[in-house]
Amino acid sequence: MVVVSFQFTPRVILMPFPRSSGILLHPTSFPSRFGIGDLGDEAHRFIDFLVESGQQFWQILPIGPTGYGNSPYMSYSAMAGNPLLVSPDRLVEAGWLEEADFANLPEFPTDRVDYDRAIAVKMPLLQKAFERYRDNATDEQREVFNHFCDEKAYWLDDYSLFMSIKEAHAGVSWHNWDLGISRRDPGAMHIWHEQVGESVYFHKFLQFEFFRQWSEIKDYANERGIAIVGDLPIYVAHDSADVWANPDIFCLDPESGEAALMAGVPPDYFSDTGQLWGNPVYNWDRLKETDFEWWVKRFHAMLDYVDVIRIDHFRGLESYWVVEEGETTAINGRWVEAPGEHFLQRVADKLGQLPLIAEDLGIITPEVEHLRDHFALPGMKILHFAFGSGAGNPYLPFNFYNRNCIVYTGTHDNDTTVGWFEKLADHERQGLLAYLGEVSSWGIHWDLIRVAWSSVANQAIVPLQDLFGLGSEARMNFPSKPEGNWEWRYQSGDLKSEYARRLKMLTETFGRAKS
Repeated sequence: MVVVSFQFTPRVILMPFPRSSGILLHPTSFPSRFGIGDLGDEAHRFIDFLVESGQQFWQILPIGPTGYGNSPYMSYSAMAGNPLLVSPDRLVEAGWLEEADFANLPEFPTDRVDYDRAIAVKMPLLQKAFERYRDNATDEQREVFNHFCDEKAYWLDDYSLFMSIKEAHAGVSWHNWDLGISRRDPGAMHIWHEQVGESVYFHKFLQFEFFRQWSEIKDYANERGIAIVGDLPIYVAHDSADVWANPDIFCLDPESGEAALMAGVPPDYFSDTGQLWGNPVYNWDRLKETDFEWWVKRFHAMLDYVDVIRIDHFRGLESYWVVEEGETTAINGRWVEAPGEHFLQRVADKLGQLPLIAEDLGIITPEVEHLRDHFALPGMKILHFAFGSGAGNPYLPFNFYNRNCIVYTGTHDNDTTVGWFEKLADHERQGLLAYLGEVSSWGIHWDLIRVAWSSVANQAIVPLQDLFGLGSEARMNFPSKPEGNWEWRYQSGDLKSEYARRLKMLTETFGRAKS
């Protein structure tokens, strides 16, 4: 386990991160012969690359099971892992698959995830692995599995039943199931447990294997001085085990089960009509009554997977944008106050020191800044936002008024740095070139990495695409675009020692190397 110098002391502004740096990369982007990145050898190679380049952090996106659109921010569970990340090669090592099972693998694109084809290939392999486990596992292996199921029962039972019933309904959202089971009537729950027991067993096996493989990856990283930064979306998907199992803590239509109040953000940098996410917002009054029990369980579950938690859309803990059921854009919404200070204090009271990062982008008010600083949480600075609006721009490094922040070239929601530079308006380009002097022979992507690494921010993070100098074709996400996202993959051989040497040099030059 990596020991990171975090301090959780409310009402005192501290520096929770050591001066350090890292790389942003989602595991789906790993090379793999199965059409999507997984937790096999390439994950280990990437960690070795982090070590070689002198990094201390690996930042990922949410790793839950995804549905339509493949967005990691719209998962079927806030606590489960994505079975598509399970490595079939590791299942061979475990004895549940054989190399002969891969004899007819199709040719997959090497630079993109084709989710439909990857699912069509991997799920039968996972089913076969489950059947071999079911039929051949030793008593000792079953004991380990049963221990996992007991330990994770607080989320695993609802999730595995939810997925099994959903499959029996051909993928239909839970609020369109038969009324008895959509409302979790005890009689209907008993009947469905009997009907889908084998499927429940299968989904528990998938989570067991995911957790086993992920724990191996995390241990491998931690033993080499790499901490994993995970991403916690503030909202959960409406069609999720969380909402189905805990409807009272969400704002739902009591008749239809639809989201009566939907989450999103008003018009902003990314969209003239705002972003209507469609997630139900929380019933904070009910959460208070439960002393935030579900949230405490969620943090507890996530800390099984990661060392540091980035709270996506942190501003929603201070106040959040609410859009009424039936609206098709986020324009006609309103701000509603949230009990963020009370909530974070109660979580801290129950779980102790929490290694948290505040994603404080978008419309940030003094109240949001106060909440962030009240708990000494580092915020985020994005260099793509820094140029073209004058010397007062808060994303310019000389305006980082305190070191307790994380600077990025861009995030998963931004274009790559090369793609961004090619599309800059004239006044933005002039502002950037005035700041840099000129674009170096290393390229604009390395120039921005150098700016980030040389800043006073305690931590600096670069997406792997920027390390490679890739263009817009390698962009991970287009906010408000429902399809065609989350697909980028790099190829075996792309992690060149040249990149590691250059990044290590900058890391050492600007005092971000491990002491």
